[in-house]
Amino acid sequence: MKTILITGAAGFIGGNLTLKLLKEKIFAKVIGLDNMNDYYDVNLKKYRLKLIEEAAENFSGSWKFYRGDLSDKNFILKIFEENRPTHVVNLAAQAGIRDSFENPDAYIQSNITGFFYVLEACKNFGVEHFIYASSSSIYGGNKKIPFSTSDRVDKPISLYAATKKSDELLAYCYSNLYKIPATGLRFFTVYGAAGRPDMAYFKFTNKLLRGEEIQIYNFGNCARDFTFIDDVIEGLCRVIDKPPKNSPPHKIYNLGRGEPVNLLDFVNILQEELIRAEVLPADYDFEAHKKFLPAQPGDVPITFADMNEFERDFDFHPTTSLREGLKKFVAWYKNFYCEKI
Repeated sequence: MKTILITGAAGFIGGNLTLKLLKEKIFAKVIGLDNMNDYYDVNLKKYRLKLIEEAAENFSGSWKFYRGDLSDKNFILKIFEENRPTHVVNLAAQAGIRDSFENPDAYIQSNITGFFYVLEACKNFGVEHFIYASSSSIYGGNKKIPFSTSDRVDKPISLYAATKKSDELLAYCYSNLYKIPATGLRFFTVYGAAGRPDMAYFKFTNKLLRGEEIQIYNFGNCARDFTFIDDVIEGLCRVIDKPPKNSPPHKIYNLGRGEPVNLLDFVNILQEELIRAEVLPADYDFEAHKKFLPAQPGDVPITFADMNEFERDFDFHPTTSLREGLKKFVAWYKNFYCEKI
């Protein structure tokens, strides 16, 4: 019986992946794990869990959710003992670059210690494929673009990036020593409906609606490879049943749109979609609400994914344009927040 464990199942990517797997009925048993921490609004995590519970009502297999922390070794072992997962997707992590400067302990505890406990359990229970979230942030200030998985990534400029690079090294080590098939995915600026409120598109929308200033760092001279959540989930699903065959059985891929957008162009598109959806009035003075600031510690000037390897191995390349993705986000935002005001 194929059983999949998804850590971070109430998170942005984890919640959407869980929903898709329940609806498509690929696995006989789906297990979710999340600690439901308050790094951002817990109501969003509860909202995602509610959608998952509703989808589970029409799921012919078994769905079970555990609330707890990756850094609790005995808790992780209990989940593996009770469910014997054949596949594990590790998406749980302490997210955010800037917060890693203020709260470093949480990043070490979750992203390194917790990751290690999951790897140990995968080793002890013979998991068929371990998929884990890495990040485009590990490319740091690399000047060569687009970013390729063959590029050197040994100069992280944030603790968050350093923990993600550590995860890749740990996963490689366990694949090499214990032949655990493992795939790491370097996600590039994932966005969409019910996303993370600390991300620029969500944070800017909240601030503009409250009449507050939005802070545009590096005076707008940066670009991001925005990747819509539905594309990320489609890519993830294509990876799950295709473990690496190389020796050791470990592979890393970029998962991004492969089309960086300048920050000021992104802001303009967001403004237009907020007006189109009537979240903000047509005469809203956006210029009066923009504050341009220098680059912050941990910021990188550009993210740009080379998707050639992923497209070759999984026959998939994200296609959702930034305008289309932001339009869907704004429609969700209006329904979730504005209609309730």
